[in-house]
Order: sequence, then structure tokens, then C-alpha cells
Amino acid sequence: MQPGAAIGESLPRLELVSPPRVLFGAGVRAELADMVRAYGRRPLLVTGRSLQRVRDIQSALCAAGLEPVRFGVCGEPEVATVRQALGLARQEQCDCVVGVGGGSVLDTAKAVAGLLRGGGEIEDYLEVVGAGRSLPGPGVPFLALPTTGGTGAEMTRNAVLAVPERRVKVSLRSPFLVAQVALVDPELSRSCPPAVTAAAGLDALTQLLEAWVSTRANFWTDTWCLEGLRRVARSLRTAWADGQDLSARTDMALAGLLSGLALSNAGLGAVHGLAGPIGGVIAVPHGIVCGALLVPVIAKNLQVLQSRSARSGIVERYAQAARVLTGHAQASAADLVPWLSRLVEELRVPKLSAYGLQPAMIPDLTERALQSNSMRTNPVALNAAQLSEILEAVL
Repeated sequence: MQPGAAIGESLPRLELVSPPRVLFGAGVRAELADMVRAYGRRPLLVTGRSLQRVRDIQSALCAAGLEPVRFGVCGEPEVATVRQALGLARQEQCDCVVGVGGGSVLDTAKAVAGLLRGGGEIEDYLEVVGAGRSLPGPGVPFLALPTTGGTGAEMTRNAVLAVPERRVKVSLRSPFLVAQVALVDPELSRSCPPAVTAAAGLDALTQLLEAWVSTRANFWTDTWCLEGLRRVARSLRTAWADGQDLSARTDMALAGLLSGLALSNAGLGAVHGLAGPIGGVIAVPHGIVCGALLVPVIAKNLQVLQSRSARSGIVERYAQAARVLTGHAQASAADLVPWLSRLVEELRVPKLSAYGLQPAMIPDLTERALQSNSMRTNPVALNAAQLSEILEAVL
């Protein structure tokens, strides 16, 4: 469908992907134990590397008579990470999974929950490098408690995992990976350092912008994207500069939630099409890759669109995003790239060469990106030469 189609117009089949229950607001983490009790007694508690940040949550689960088994995730999750967590969950006879952390933690948790009941190998279900089979049925219940305010992983049906031996990041994707309950408590993100706040916020911003111009955008995702963009525009800089500002943290937590809904229901674009392969060859936070790629990808999309003689509705959608982000009622699509460039600079996002990206990697990265599902919903088809130009811009 054409993005922005109104209710009443001819619509294709649509499916709304969302957790059955979402709790949002300061303090909702206090309800976690009651939620877990509805699904099991011995949860696998997937967290980041620091126990200190989740000690109160673990204590609350124990005080409620539950028997949490903790698994810590260090850095971006790999297939091996999920295997280790699965082994622990099976050994300890866990009956549900609770993820408390950022996108890496939540992706690990949802993958474990989805695979815990089934058989076969993880590779049987991975896209691109695996067989891409569908999960045979529901896994154990998964409850998500995000702590970084931005990735939206609590709302999505995919888990992004690194496959080091294939030098790529790919998705395990299934409706059975959607959380049973998402508890989004903005207070949990107040301890995030500025670098993590920037990465998570830029991830949310990218997801909102890519879903907004996706070839699968619809009236649901349009609403979520515009609201999310408004909140990013007024609060990302503040949350980065003053992590204790609860109003800004609340805005970014909601923007992240909305970005997760949007990408689950509309797909993404070339930023994420390139980010997966890049994350497989260099060690770099996903949100930083998104921030570095966002400007050159949008600039290239606009260049291709504006080279066509016919008026493009996508150019107007970029203009509408520019008006929301800049706050200027007369802003055009041309104003979007400078605004984003200033934001990325203010948040101190470096070139990806700082993380080890090299010119020699570009041919392989473009080839891998062209196989990505995210490229299919980019508003224009980009070829290998155009993707190479984007990558050269972030060196």
C-alpha cells in the first residue's frame, strides 16, 4: 500500500503485532513479580553483566516466592550466547523467561523463550545464514522489562544475533517471540550513561524514520511514528545531557516502545539492511551504527527519489518528518538531513572507521546487505554502487 493510506481506502491484509499486555509508567516494575507468578515459578532472569542494576528486581522476585535463575549477557548477543542460556534454562528447569536490560538482553531472552520448548538447532530458524524455518509453536512465556529507553525490543517479534563465523548479524523471527507482558518503566533508564542513551535513542529515531517511509507503512504505524518522532525531537538531547530528567526519560521510553511497534508492523529500511552486516564484522553498538548511517542513507534515498520526474509521496513524507523534528512548519525534505547531521554530531557519534570499518570490507558488506529483509521495505531500491557510496561516507 502507499504510505499514509486513509481508513476506508483499499487496504491489503494487515496484522497487528504487539504484546498482549503492556504496562507503561514510572514504577510499573513493582508489578513484575505478580506478572511472573501467572506464568511460572522458576524464571530464567536474563540481565546485563552488572547484577547491581537488577538486584532489587531479583530480590523482589525471591520475596514473592519465585526462584529466579540469573543469566548475564555481556555485549551484543551471539548464537553461542543463546546456546549457553538455553543450556542453563534446561538444566535448571526454568518455566518462563524474564529479560531485564537493553536490546541485547531482551533479544537473548526472547530467543531463549522461543526455543526452550522446541527441538532442533538455532540455525534451523535463522534468516540468511540458516534454514529460516518457522518456529513450530509457542515457547515458554517471555516477560520484558527494558532499561535503556530506545531499542523497542520489548515490542518486537525478532531477536538479532551475531554469527561470528559468518561475520554477520541475522534475525530469529517469529510471532511466537513476542513478549506476553512488556513492563516499560522509564525510571530504569535513569542510570544509563550518555553513550548508551545516545545509542538507544538513535536506534529508536532510525526505526521511527524507516518505518515512516517503509513500503509497508500503514495508518497504525503512521500514528506511532509521528508521535515517537515528536518525543525524540524534544527529549533525546535532554536525556543524553541529564539522565536524571524523568520527563525526558519517559519520552524516550515511549518513543522506543512506539518504534518497536512500528518496525514490527511496517518493517525498516537500508540503515538496518546495512547495520546487520556491519555488526557482524566490527564490534560496535547497534545504535551507533544506525546513527552513523542514518544521514547518508536518507540523503541517498532523497537523491534517488528526486531524480525521478514524477512527484514522490515519499519526499513529502520526509518533509513531514522534517517539520516534526525541526519544529518548523515550513520545513522541507531538504531540511531533514542538516537537522539529523547536527544531532548526530551533538551526540558525539564517530565515523565507523573508529571501530575498525575499512574500505576493503565494502564489497562484501554491500553484497550481504542486498540479501537483508530490511532492504525490501526501503522506499527506493538501492543498488550495490549506491550502498557502497553510503558506506564510504561513514568511513
